[in-house]
Amino acid sequence: MTESAIQTQVAPIDPAALDGFEQLLAMRDGRLPAAPIAETLGFAGFDVPERGTAIFELDPELRHYNPIGSVHGGVFATLLDSACGCAVHSTLAVGEGYTSLDLTVKFLKPVTVDSGRIRAVGTVLQRGRRTALAEAKLYDGRGKLVAYASSSCMIFA
Repeated sequence: MTESAIQTQVAPIDPAALDGFEQLLAMRDGRLPAAPIAETLGFAGFDVPERGTAIFELDPELRHYNPIGSVHGGVFATLLDSACGCAVHSTLAVGEGYTSLDLTVKFLKPVTVDSGRIRAVGTVLQRGRRTALAEAKLYDGRGKLVAYASSSCMIFA
């Protein structure tokens, strides 16, 4: 095989040539690097089953705890923000970007290492030309709702 043929086979993916859904699929499949926050917190799973939906999972560990002995609300917020944001990201056309304008989180139940894998499911509720509204629900390992969030995002080209 010639050197140019080898380079063609392993050519890096240009994320700018992909729409948002394709970018997230490439991250999920390891063809693009994941966001650094995923490694920082130890995300256990990530999926984008369809446009407008994103799922993040995490196995609670002691390192995620606050001083009162449960998973810190910032960990909840990060998972919920990731799910909302990536749900919106999955709707972007090539050349579009977004940023979060706000995030409102409601904490419903504590999570500990005994809660099992937690799962944040984000869904786009409304996608306009310049703004999007998304929600995310966080479930414990038994499928109980433990937190809820909503987020507004600004879309830009």
